Amino acid sequence: MGYSLWNDRIVADGEVVIDKEDRGYQFGDGIYEVVKVYNGQLFTAQEHIDRFYSSAEKIKLTIPYSKDKLHQLLHQLVEANEVGTGHVYFQITRGTTPRNHIFPDATVPAVLTGNTKENPRPIENFEKGVKATFVEDIRWLRCDIKSLNLLGAVLAKQEAHEKGCYEAILHRGEKVTEGSSSNIYGIKDGVLYTHQADNFILNGITRAVILKCAEEIGLPVKEEAFTKVQALEMDELIVSSTTSEVTPIVEVDGTAIGNGQPGEWTRKLQAQFDTKIPQAINA
Repeated sequence: MGYSLWNDRIVADGEVVIDKEDRGYQFGDGIYEVVKVYNGQLFTAQEHIDRFYSSAEKIKLTIPYSKDKLHQLLHQLVEANEVGTGHVYFQITRGTTPRNHIFPDATVPAVLTGNTKENPRPIENFEKGVKATFVEDIRWLRCDIKSLNLLGAVLAKQEAHEKGCYEAILHRGEKVTEGSSSNIYGIKDGVLYTHQADNFILNGITRAVILKCAEEIGLPVKEEAFTKVQALEMDELIVSSTTSEVTPIVEVDGTAIGNGQPGEWTRKLQAQFDTKIPQAINA
């Protein structure tokens, strides 16, 4: 039997009931986060929780629990499901009320749910690299909010899947923004480039870890957008997310990146990233 988070309780999966008039279901009116679990331990949980509350504030949604309480609930959920290596997903919606575009009265309680999944680290992707494709970024203009409204990202990811690619590299005009469910980085002449953290991208928690790793290994960082042409001319390309960690992109739309193999700086970043997570996972 599996367990889920439902508001302030850990319950059996079958006990969770979402009303047909939940605003998350009808409007995508809510936010979410995904936290990695290594060796039974939540990784960068506080950073994810901080972003969760920040996203909520940006859409004027009140979370009826303290950050400490939410952290405790997530820990209990991981323990209840005995997760080793995997992740925990959680979301909150603006609640259940008769369908109306206007926000419901403040007395309508938000609905918090969460679940876990056991899944191994994608080691083969780390070692061999993945393929990607360019897709026009048609999403809204507040990508800094981790909203449940993901249709633009879903369409981009499906296009990449249909082309046999791991990820879609999104671009507005000629400028690369991020991936459909990830952040994108290019390395050229010993400098790492990635789009600045503004409203056009989600400032990834893994992104922050990678930028710290870059500093620690002596890899200079420039947070500025690069173009599609520049992306193809990079010595190395990387995709990152909670589940992708530091994954090299070795081919984009049939064009090899660098020599078509994961690069030296990527390997160094992967090794430094590994030092941040529980050592038992690398044993």
